[in-house]
Amino acid sequence: MAVSRRKFVGGVAAALGYLGVGKDDLFAQQAGRAGVPGQGARGPRALVDLSKVAKINNNENPYGVPATVRAAMDDPKAWEWANRYGAPDGGLSQAIQELHGVNAENIVLGCGSGELLSSITIAFLIGDPKKKVLGVNPTYNDPYSKASQIGRETIRVPLNKDYTQNIPAIIDVANKRAAEIGFIYIVNPNNPTGMIVPKGQIKQLLDGVPKDMPVLIDEAYHHFVDTPDYESSMKYVLEGRPVIVCRTFSKIAALAAMRLGYGVAPAELIKKVRTFTTGSQSITVKFGGAASLKDTAGQAKTRTLNKQIREDTIAKLKALGYEVLPSEANFFMVGLKREVSDVAPEFQKRDVLVGRPFPPMTQHLRVSVGTQAEMDKFIAAFKEIMTAPAKTAAAL
Repeated sequence: MAVSRRKFVGGVAAALGYLGVGKDDLFAQQAGRAGVPGQGARGPRALVDLSKVAKINNNENPYGVPATVRAAMDDPKAWEWANRYGAPDGGLSQAIQELHGVNAENIVLGCGSGELLSSITIAFLIGDPKKKVLGVNPTYNDPYSKASQIGRETIRVPLNKDYTQNIPAIIDVANKRAAEIGFIYIVNPNNPTGMIVPKGQIKQLLDGVPKDMPVLIDEAYHHFVDTPDYESSMKYVLEGRPVIVCRTFSKIAALAAMRLGYGVAPAELIKKVRTFTTGSQSITVKFGGAASLKDTAGQAKTRTLNKQIREDTIAKLKALGYEVLPSEANFFMVGLKREVSDVAPEFQKRDVLVGRPFPPMTQHLRVSVGTQAEMDKFIAAFKEIMTAPAKTAAAL
């Protein structure tokens, strides 16, 4: 069971007591979710007319909440105990247990997987000022940002020249600096590239690092992958390895604004992480989450549309002469040969919201896969913007 609010606040207060600046500077563009395209400072999101813009900057599901999920959240049972703390979870825990073959003690819930990434980072770093998080760069930045907030450092291995994750280098660092590593962090498929770590390399990683070293694998985009070279890392949890797999309902399930995610790991790791979680998920979204896990037809439809529209858009970009990284997610990266920070505002002027820069890949634009109409709007804007002369430093 999640800790009480008082215990949670106490745990966070202890964590914040360690606040300081880490030696590894974090790129400002990666500090959080961008409110303005091309910029990355965390803060209030810019207000936009969602009925007007093509919103392809946050890797969301553009098709809305499925009818079966909405019906579950509207069920009177979802509201019967909404006035009480500790209300029933709508069968969410049981649905997760059945899906993955685990027990309740192996599951932790979060307000989106973002809360879990934060809680895991605190749990595995806070007890020792020497502990660091080891991962690649660029990737989804939240654990690095949280480590910096609590005065911990990060070790970030550059991507390979082909933008894949350098697993041998991570193994090498993990062994040479084992005493310093609080946990290893892998996003699979990676964000912002959309590229996978093949299943053979995941096994190589887990077999190659110290046996007691925790490994966090963020599978936020797991459901969109369509290649036999990939597989979920849930099986390693069942083997009893110190692996935590995080999933979110923000992407395939279209519940981004509802904030729900979960982690699966051996019980001793879950117990450690729960100390720093709130346990404050909405009862109605829990009912929706349980229904979503069973909505295999809806997920299949979204996955099919995503792949079809993604490949169509990529083909059009390649026909225009632009490099596009191979993606297995609901987003992709296109090489612009211009700075994203210069180009993104031009898209915004045309009511197209695109991704922020991800240093050091500052000339690769991350584009979420929207509806066909949204991607048509993107391509039209892309042609306009990219055929115009690039602005010079003097012009800026």
